[in-house]
Amino acid sequence: MCGIVGYIGKREAFPILLSGLKRLLYRGYDSYGFALTNSKKEIVCFKKPGKLDDWEPKLSKMKFEGNMGIAHSRWSTHGEPSEVNSHPHWDCQKNIYLVHNGIIENYQTLKNVLEKEGHKIISETDTEIIVHLIEKFYRGNLEKAVMEALKLLEGAYGLAIIHKNENRIIAARKGSPLIIGIGKGEMFVASDAAAILKYTRKVVYLKDGEVANITRNKFRVRNLDGKKVKKEVEEIKWTLSQIEKKGFKHFMLKEIFEQPEALENALRGRLRQGRIKLTLDINVDSIKKIIIVSCGTSWHSALIAKYLIENLTKIPVEVDYASEFRYRNPIIKKGDVVIGISQSGETADTLEAIRIAKAKGAKTLGIINVVGSTISREVDSGIFLHAGPEIGVASTKAFTSQLITLVLLALFIQQEKGGVKINKKILKELKDIPLKVRDILRDANRIKEIAQRFKNSRGFLFLGRGINFPIALEGALKLKEISYIQAEGYPAGEMKHGPIALVDKDMPVLFLITKSPTYDKIMSNIQEIKARKGKIIAVANGSDKRIRKVADYIIEVPETEEYLSPILNVIPLQLLAYYIADLRGCDIDKPKNLAKSVSVE
Repeated sequence: MCGIVGYIGKREAFPILLSGLKRLLYRGYDSYGFALTNSKKEIVCFKKPGKLDDWEPKLSKMKFEGNMGIAHSRWSTHGEPSEVNSHPHWDCQKNIYLVHNGIIENYQTLKNVLEKEGHKIISETDTEIIVHLIEKFYRGNLEKAVMEALKLLEGAYGLAIIHKNENRIIAARKGSPLIIGIGKGEMFVASDAAAILKYTRKVVYLKDGEVANITRNKFRVRNLDGKKVKKEVEEIKWTLSQIEKKGFKHFMLKEIFEQPEALENALRGRLRQGRIKLTLDINVDSIKKIIIVSCGTSWHSALIAKYLIENLTKIPVEVDYASEFRYRNPIIKKGDVVIGISQSGETADTLEAIRIAKAKGAKTLGIINVVGSTISREVDSGIFLHAGPEIGVASTKAFTSQLITLVLLALFIQQEKGGVKINKKILKELKDIPLKVRDILRDANRIKEIAQRFKNSRGFLFLGRGINFPIALEGALKLKEISYIQAEGYPAGEMKHGPIALVDKDMPVLFLITKSPTYDKIMSNIQEIKARKGKIIAVANGSDKRIRKVADYIIEVPETEEYLSPILNVIPLQLLAYYIADLRGCDIDKPKNLAKSVSVE
């Protein structure tokens, strides 16, 4: 989950490393560090716990000389955030410096061996043993030493390594994203293109088991057997301006307001002459069962996909947490399709679930935002969201883009499976969804007023039924991950089986009660809360007069087809979570203990 950036070229490395690291803080921000080689062939290292933002004014005044260096922003796994546990790490002689994203599972065994051989390991991290392993194998060639060390590692890694006597960066990848940026007389290494987009759009994506030897003018890639690997140079299509805040206070708020455009991009070219146009390497008629694997917010979109696909196609759908799927020996048969949903395309558990499914003979499909990501390269077919870069840790526009893409997928399967002509009303509503999202966003100040009323609440309940039950889960997740208020999402019908015990005059309960076959059932649930003096917030259609008699606060959303209602209903919940967190003074784009792309298990 950590962020890595490296530079080698003619320019001063430090400003480039600092700029890149600032764009990677969504990957982790509890400590950071730099290591640079100067003209005296010395490596100068500076690292600290805490947030880079707090130290940046002092860092800007410091003089770090050198044309080659590596930098790191950490999300802690092994060892608390501290100076000694921060990256970069070095060997006993302080010749080799290394930054790492990932987890080494057999580090304790390796640590025991290294310490018996006399290596002094000073941190609590799993990372430090890697640099001592490289030291163990070093015989004047850093690339060879790295490759020997990697053969002993079990786990995941994205690595950038430098040696004070060698004018090159060695980069290696297994399970953690890493790219090479190609400039004129300079080269870059990064966990994410956002870190280097200011300097180049030309990149090479490393694959698992590949090691890159990078100098200022060229690079070469080998596998762990030492064989050269031919790599294609690709061009990043999105621009630097797409990842700037553009006057918004936080990336999350910017990305909430970018949703109409993101939804339009997800639909573009996929609705033609009353038909859904998708290019998939899957024979729809042969599908026996669909299994969807994902994590976090993407798991909520998977739950909605289950409603959509089963109702429209009658194909049975299972939804699994990817972290559970990979360890339960899943039953997969010929004709099964496994769908992985991941914004980043690098989610470690989802990636491994996809690999297990392929090994068992299933066809695989990815719903991915990041072009060139590992999952997008490993699945049989993929549908890109085209939502643009999402920097805020709490996913917003990627989630709604997933939902509209999953609607397209369900309609496509229905269309291809039986030659069914898609309902024209659904197609019209699909085209109108971006406009209706814009209508909701215009009412953001009303939602901010409600947030002011409940910013100090000790807890929250979110309740919905049917296809909107997962939106209740998503609303609760958004609130707790950025405001740190304990929030729970439940099916409204389950409220009386436990959660109702929490309800009193101080407990806000948000209901999703837009037009649906379960409307009357949800209204009964509201009455149960009303009888216990709970404060009722209703997300409802503007034409609904009944809800005005029972709800304390109403957030209006436009009417649409039930299958599409989750896309609209989640927008107020995103805004409510954002405004509550902002009013509480929370660091919204960098919520504590979280990171954007979970590329470790």
